[in-house]
Amino acid sequence: MRPVRRGKSPQPHDFDPYRAAFPHLVSRLGNYCSYCERRIVSGLHVEHIQPKDGAHGHPHLIGRWENFLLACKNCNSTKKDKRVALADVLLPDRDNTFVAFAYSPDGAVGPSDGLPNTITAMAEATLALTGLEKRPDIRLDEQDRPLAIERTSQRMEAWLVAEEAKKDVDGNPENDAVRRAVVRTAMGYGFFSVWMTVFRQDPEMRTRLVDAFEGTAASSCFHPVTTLPVSPAPNPDGLANGGKL
Repeated sequence: MRPVRRGKSPQPHDFDPYRAAFPHLVSRLGNYCSYCERRIVSGLHVEHIQPKDGAHGHPHLIGRWENFLLACKNCNSTKKDKRVALADVLLPDRDNTFVAFAYSPDGAVGPSDGLPNTITAMAEATLALTGLEKRPDIRLDEQDRPLAIERTSQRMEAWLVAEEAKKDVDGNPENDAVRRAVVRTAMGYGFFSVWMTVFRQDPEMRTRLVDAFEGTAASSCFHPVTTLPVSPAPNPDGLANGGKL
């Protein structure tokens, strides 16, 4: 899950309607779901971290900038009006969520190995909150090829594309045009954490990825030279219950 910095609100008062915050969020975070990391061309939602409705609703936060992220329809509808205890989950605007989760070629996402038990529990709660722990529902097209129809299978597809891109870079390590093309491809697919995992041994590519995806470098969750994750997260905006990891 890509760490991001939303930054201070672009206006001194709450957004009314809250959807008016959308272009500002996209400008700072990119057209990506803050949870599953997919690039969403249309249908990206202004996501309320603390739900606005239901038994656990926070109506006073409906227009609050600090309560906004971006979410795809799947993550938004799964999270819906569930209770969100900020102290018990890991969120990309205040924690180094890249450290918390491990990605694999089969599209699975799970807590990273070696985390303290308390942080593992938070990672699991975060995955359950958005449904990212679900296994893929793979369907085949008329030629018996797997279709990328939802989050997990699309993540699998991105992994395959990233591996092919890595072969291109490894075969032309000094070719700046190849590296730029790979970054453009990554931005077109989304799934920042997949690309960072596939290129884990290539600091130059990781730096380019961190710099290219809006709001990521600003989070200060990656060392600017080595790209090693900075943990706990610096939480530069001082968000509540931030810097847990």
